[in-house]
Amino acid sequence: MQEQPKYQSEITTAVMGERTITVKNLTPILPQKERERRRREVEQKLFDVFSKYTEQRV
Repeated sequence: MQEQPKYQSEITTAVMGERTITVKNLTPILPQKERERRRREVEQKLFDVFSKYTEQRV
């Protein structure tokens, strides 16, 4: 059974006119190897998407 990762929380607040907007960013705390594996996976998927659309423009 896979253990759920813990998360690092970052909260940013901005005021726009009369509204206050709060953004909470959660980043998983992962071992270095897992972080690198996920990064490569995301990069590969983005490359696949962008290369698909650049092929259509030629």
